[in-house]
Amino acid sequence: MKLGIIFGGVSYEHEISIVSAIAMKDVINTQIQYIFLDENREFYHIPTDTIKSKLFSSKDYKKCQKIELHKDGFYTQGSFLSKPKKIEVDTYLNMMHGADGEDGVISSLLEFNNLSYIGPRKEACSVSFNKFLTKGYSLSVGVKTIDYKYFTRDDKVNIDNFPVIIKPVRLGSSIGVSVVKSNEELEYALDVAFEFDDAIIVEPFINGIKEYNLAGCKINNEFEFSIIEEPQKAEFLDFDKKYLDFARTSTALKADISKELEEKIKKSFKDIYNTLFDGALIRCDFFVKDNEVYLNEINPVPGSMANYLFSNFDEIIKKLSKSLPKTRKILINYDYVNKIQASKGK
Repeated sequence: MKLGIIFGGVSYEHEISIVSAIAMKDVINTQIQYIFLDENREFYHIPTDTIKSKLFSSKDYKKCQKIELHKDGFYTQGSFLSKPKKIEVDTYLNMMHGADGEDGVISSLLEFNNLSYIGPRKEACSVSFNKFLTKGYSLSVGVKTIDYKYFTRDDKVNIDNFPVIIKPVRLGSSIGVSVVKSNEELEYALDVAFEFDDAIIVEPFINGIKEYNLAGCKINNEFEFSIIEEPQKAEFLDFDKKYLDFARTSTALKADISKELEEKIKKSFKDIYNTLFDGALIRCDFFVKDNEVYLNEINPVPGSMANYLFSNFDEIIKKLSKSLPKTRKILINYDYVNKIQASKGK
């Protein structure tokens, strides 16, 4: 299999995407074609043997081949002496975190060009990219969420009980997130959150709540799960901790939980994944309080594809690439137009 990894994008999580993409070299045993989208939305073909983080921070990636997207894939730009050359790829892997990758932009682009890809489809992106919509979706499929309030930039934010956690609605990786313990801290936290987004959600910050992460996908209508991980203890994982986390390739430790709780978490994951996330490998982060499972958030393009939660990640990716949703063929034969023309004698 020839795998095309698409990464970068115009996003606050641009650098995280680079780190995640580079990590794939060590965990996927197949031919990889790296396709980078820079801040000007220009595509570049990055040689696998030279890809490293400094290539991007120094802007040396601009010395690589610029490529263009056509109906059947990416091509190098032609010249007077040479024709455009196709970048041979069987399946693409969406590894763009945040905007462009998780908001449905790249999904729509790939679908429009009839290209096979692993990643959330545009409808799944709409639900999971917006934390407010995620809450509603989760409740509609029977998975509990922590109580919350939704505010826009123009609203007056009143908090009755502290501490709370404030999150921008359309950002991941803890960007713009703050734990607020008093009214004195509130104004600054709101300024930080609204710097990144026009809307926020406010949740109670619950001390001692347990958090568990589970990744998985559906292959031939059967679920493939990772281990369940209990992330490190902290008030919350800030951007720097998550940034380093995205470079992980070593297998995480399995959480020490009961079989009953494991099955509850897996059941909640299945209900969230449903058919909406077919074709994607996602990670769901759950809270557990009083033995009840609550969805925290959906990661439709998890950092480093959550490879560290799987013992057989390479196998999972290869199997998933052969079990992707098929685009329904719509027959357009102009029967209706022809009937109208016939009725008018034309």
